[in-house]
Amino acid sequence: MATNGVEPGDRCLVTGATGYIGGRLVPELLDAGYRVRCLARSPEKLRDHPWAGRVEVVRGDVGDAASVGAAMAGIDVAYYLVHALGTGSGFEETDRTAARIFGAQARAAGVRRLVYLGGLTPSGVPERELSPHLRSRAEVGRILLASGVPTTALRAAVIIGSGSASFEMLRYLTERLPVMVTPSWVRTRIQPIAVRDVLRYLVGAARMPDEVSRAFDIGGPDVVTYLDMMRQYAALSGLPRRLILPVPVLTPRLSSYWVGLVTPVPPGIARPLTESLRHEVVCQEHDIARYVPDGPGRPIPFPSALALALQRVREAKVTTRWSSAAVPGAPSDPLPTDPEWAGGSLYTDRRELAVDASPDALWRVIEAIGGDNGWYSFPLAWAVRGWLDRLVGGVGLRRGRRDAERLRVGDSLDFWRVEEIEPGRLLRLRAEMRLPGPAWLEMRVEHGASGGARYRQRALFHPHGLLGHLYWWSVSPFHAFVFRGMARNIAQAATAATATRPGGRARRQRARGKDGPTPR
Repeated sequence: MATNGVEPGDRCLVTGATGYIGGRLVPELLDAGYRVRCLARSPEKLRDHPWAGRVEVVRGDVGDAASVGAAMAGIDVAYYLVHALGTGSGFEETDRTAARIFGAQARAAGVRRLVYLGGLTPSGVPERELSPHLRSRAEVGRILLASGVPTTALRAAVIIGSGSASFEMLRYLTERLPVMVTPSWVRTRIQPIAVRDVLRYLVGAARMPDEVSRAFDIGGPDVVTYLDMMRQYAALSGLPRRLILPVPVLTPRLSSYWVGLVTPVPPGIARPLTESLRHEVVCQEHDIARYVPDGPGRPIPFPSALALALQRVREAKVTTRWSSAAVPGAPSDPLPTDPEWAGGSLYTDRRELAVDASPDALWRVIEAIGGDNGWYSFPLAWAVRGWLDRLVGGVGLRRGRRDAERLRVGDSLDFWRVEEIEPGRLLRLRAEMRLPGPAWLEMRVEHGASGGARYRQRALFHPHGLLGHLYWWSVSPFHAFVFRGMARNIAQAATAATATRPGGRARRQRARGKDGPTPR
């Protein structure tokens, strides 16, 4: 006799909650009545999410059996939403080991269901011919299905939603290149799916009957080519028709560098996306509807999914982005403790200014830094640094901001990531550009001794090896101009923002771009 599976009120474990899908799934599960526990390597990255106070967060890693086992205690359904995105040869073994640990610990804890989101694989193509990333995702699905715990393995192709890597790639390619010489994969047929439908299927999978354990293809109602997608985006955005010239010589590797130069998506993430487009990826079945009924207007058609994503971007209501997850290869060392540090050399550039503005006004300028607002000093220098980072495979400046005014721990901010934020007092950024050592930029707001505010700024760099020391000394002459100008212009922007005299807004704009136009 069929059973109803997990019911609202039961407990769910979500891995990958700091990522794009996981960060959106958590509030959906909460709204459906489930109790949620999140497993995260850095729980502090979830601290500022609007739903943080409604969930239990535990520290752990899917590669560590002890922490996974502890997180599984009392869990009814466990979501596996993590992948090793590195391009090195070891990522497949990392994925394999983590999936085996997850399945074994779930079985030992008596978990009633596992739910996994993987990639849609092309029909009739031998697995050895698939890209390493797609092949690894398929293997993870098989491992979880063989764990002895009833498993729902959802397989999706391109996910369309505000902030998704696929949407950002489509958006920037179309907007920035009216004439494109493109890889031949732009004519490959694919079946995109709206992120809202992905979340609906993920939530619904928890209630599948206990005897159901299998993979399901999930996709939207439209089968299109990437060429179709770009042309529909151009039409929806009011852009002139794009001239697209496919050529066969661009390999997936070359395509990833091409995408990396034109879009905010770095080559390390662009490559698995482009590799997955080499073969036709179209759903072979829609059996998921037996257990998670679609209802009117579902799944969402591609044009509607595109319009919804674009509207979210225009309204600055992007809740998570592809860059929510850490960039592969980016340094993650914590900031050395003050005042002394026994870990070796630590280079520091310090700036301090009295500001004729309220602490609140100064903080608003600091929290809005980066993205379209720029970095308040030598835009050309910042732009060149961003391009150099892109050329060596880094993220560059194009990631921008998730929100134009508010930041939270874990947000990506151009080639930085928010490591700590204390509203009204402190913003600490950790560099994710390619550097021979970890680096931080810290901005503090204090009350002035005689009214107004005091601004404190620190740039820190921990060199790795001789190359790290050489790097610091080669760029330190520029710091006197870049960081000094940055501190001065931030102070002037805060002062101008609080001025009540006519023209105050214009003075703020001049302060932001005193050394040239804002870098974008």
